[in-house]
Amino acid sequence: MAGLVLEGVRKEFGSRHSPVVAVDDLNVTVADGEMLVLLGSSGCGKTTTLRMVAGLEQGTRGRISIGDRVVYDAERHVDLSPNRRNVGMVFQSFALWPHMTVRRNIAYPLRAQRLKEGLRAGWVDETAGLVDCSDLLDRYPSQLSGGQQQRIAVARALVSRPKLLLFDEPLSNLDARLRDQLRTEIHQLHRRIGFTGLYVTHDQSEALAIGDRLAIMRHGRIEQIGTPREIFEHPATEYVASFIGIGNSIDLHKQTGRWASASGELLGAVPDIPGDQAKIRVRADAIRVASPTNLAAGEIAVDGGTIIDVAYGGAWLDIIIELKDATTIQARVRDTTNAAYDVGSPTAIIFKTTDAMFFNPTDGAPLPTTPPKTTLTPTAIAAS
Repeated sequence: MAGLVLEGVRKEFGSRHSPVVAVDDLNVTVADGEMLVLLGSSGCGKTTTLRMVAGLEQGTRGRISIGDRVVYDAERHVDLSPNRRNVGMVFQSFALWPHMTVRRNIAYPLRAQRLKEGLRAGWVDETAGLVDCSDLLDRYPSQLSGGQQQRIAVARALVSRPKLLLFDEPLSNLDARLRDQLRTEIHQLHRRIGFTGLYVTHDQSEALAIGDRLAIMRHGRIEQIGTPREIFEHPATEYVASFIGIGNSIDLHKQTGRWASASGELLGAVPDIPGDQAKIRVRADAIRVASPTNLAAGEIAVDGGTIIDVAYGGAWLDIIIELKDATTIQARVRDTTNAAYDVGSPTAIIFKTTDAMFFNPTDGAPLPTTPPKTTLTPTAIAAS
């Protein structure tokens, strides 16, 4: 049985004559026990979608079902209030009652929904144990750290045993160390309990770590939906590629029958690409920074770069290279060779052909490629 179904859900703001479409005819099914993450930039419609599911925002049209119950149907004028939808919600802010102890904060949904059996059966203590907060029950929120407060917020959302748990960017107010820790804990909690979840974030690392599936949103629509591995390895569009961290982008064009960037012709194992314009994207950690004469089999080089910054990151170096058209490229290289990367030095960026992704610059669709018939080297180009 599906845990959550959205059918043709649309949300418009503004007047009827000049509406702003925030969510555009969304169709999504979240399986029972599945965690679906809505990922996208600010204004893409992900939080509006979550609020419509929660009943905090009324849709313009469409239908929403939670479990076997229709909670919103524009055509039939069904719109259940939030307290009748049987959902739990974890907010971006912790939203704990400051005058209540942790125990009373967690118990609040049970009292609000008059679930006396939950109070009698010890659901509060049981849920506090699930988030490792049993020793905090008699404290007040002001006596807790940010991470502890967010654990309490998760426990409060879980305590009434809702059919659906909603997360509205719950880790964005925490520091980096706590974000990583609580991200792991939420993932483990979901594996252990198996609740159905809808999770909103703009952080691609968080989405990849938590979601069973990801839905990348853009302009109120879903650009791609799939497992984290599917989306990470096979982004359906250039927008998806850029959003999941493939930030390096280079414009390409055909020049006397060969592919080139503004910095010059591509060297090495350049695949055959249809058309005469393309964009290439490559991850920072897939790039080597070296001379174009230092090419291995199956690699591509983009020459004509200049190192403009080097930042020490512990086990790696973040190297920023500027190409001749002012395009900046980030390379993340392991700091194990003690190689010298001097600011102001000329360099090429080198990567395996299999690590490169090629896109149509007009519509962002992936371009099919075939292995190259020849490998271009500086010597071969000079001879021609």
